[in-house]
Amino acid sequence: MTETSATIAPVATLDTVLPFTVPALDLRGRVVHLGPSLDAILGRHAYPPAVCRLLAEAIALASLLATSVKFDGRFILQTRSDGPVSLLVVDFQTPDGIRAYASFDADGVAAAVEAGRASPADLLGRGHLAMTIDQGAHTTPWQGVVALDGIGLEEVAHEWFVRSEQIPTRVRLAVAEMLTRDAGHEPRHTWRAGGLMVQFLPESEERVKQRDLHPGDAPEGTEAHEVAIDDAWAEAEALVATIEDVELTDPEVSAERLLYRLFHERGVHVFEPTKLVERCRCSQERVAAMLGQFTAEQVDDMSVDGAVVVTCDFCSTHYRFDAATLKRDNAARAAEAAGAD
Repeated sequence: MTETSATIAPVATLDTVLPFTVPALDLRGRVVHLGPSLDAILGRHAYPPAVCRLLAEAIALASLLATSVKFDGRFILQTRSDGPVSLLVVDFQTPDGIRAYASFDADGVAAAVEAGRASPADLLGRGHLAMTIDQGAHTTPWQGVVALDGIGLEEVAHEWFVRSEQIPTRVRLAVAEMLTRDAGHEPRHTWRAGGLMVQFLPESEERVKQRDLHPGDAPEGTEAHEVAIDDAWAEAEALVATIEDVELTDPEVSAERLLYRLFHERGVHVFEPTKLVERCRCSQERVAAMLGQFTAEQVDDMSVDGAVVVTCDFCSTHYRFDAATLKRDNAARAAEAAGAD
């Protein structure tokens, strides 16, 4: 990664993750700005605005997390919970491909919105968030799980880093629906999402003094104990707390401008950004290979009017197969495999 000059970009560079460091405060972090790629993902589905906002937050968070780890493979962020939005999946393929989808109860989401309970915590409810790194064949996937206990995605990220990584971390996420007009065209709605993650990583371990976790086995009502935190991290937390949502979603506010506003007195260094693209990995061949594992009876159960139609959850592409051809090809492969044995 090559450090770039400190020139402040006039506007946000969309669909990028910009890494940075603040050496004086022993901080490292990154800023993500999502635009056209987010529009492409959300535009493939008829999600209600509340679900769009929640999935956009998850995409921003996954982009921050996935690009902060050096690996070759897939980073998958997935929630399963009992709220109106029961499932979020964000799949990041290194170095830059991202896709995502959500499963939800439409009536439940509508009722939550009408009741004024459409925050991320309300929509998710209780369950868990899992983060998986899969580096492919001949490797063991790594997975971390954190509880969704009536909290939003920002709070979940904080809990994860404190409990599992023991790295003081702060995350800010924001989503906005905007009305834009291209010359000669009607106004249209677009989505923007942004996020910032900052971590305290001093060279001296003695400087890392975190808040103690809540004493799980202590008598009910016992307050969580807090110990002193390094002044540098306390300053960083205070600065991050000043970030307004608009600073993360306004195309006129670049990542460099935001970082300068936060850390110019201490000195901030930025590096080459990572460009993100919306990209699904589904294909006719991949779906055919999946269907090749089913028996003739299972193919019959899936077929309608002599055809099996598979729709990709991520990109909503429909793949159509002739049921009779599937059964014939699957039987031939099964016979060939039996003969080989």
